[in-house]
Amino acid sequence: QVQLVESGGGLVQAGGSLRLSCAASGRTFSSYAMGWFRQAPGKEREFVAAISWSGGRTYYADSVNWRFTISRDNARNRVYLQMNSLKPEDTAVYYCAAGRIIATIAREYDYWGQGTQVTVSS
Repeated sequence: QVQLVESGGGLVQAGGSLRLSCAASGRTFSSYAMGWFRQAPGKEREFVAAISWSGGRTYYADSVNWRFTISRDNARNRVYLQMNSLKPEDTAVYYCAAGRIIATIAREYDYWGQGTQVTVSS
């Protein structure tokens, strides 16, 4: 069992930056791939970024590539999402998720956090 708690969301102007953090409980965190997803009002949840258990592989959605960076610290049971050059269309609730394999599909992830709101003003 893994419990996930996101933090770091907030209100930022377009062009600004935020760093999201996801704290995981459990001693097996380092064996899980981690992902970030987001859901805007009236839209389906969409993939943002993912990282393998070792951190050696990362995947990004085209819409955030070169602007967002996913990273993890297995010693601290944390995964991060550094978001730069934010745009109004990045506004959404951001969720972290843990799964057995690195994937871009939400159903591949077994555990989910409650989400943190990111709002980008124009």
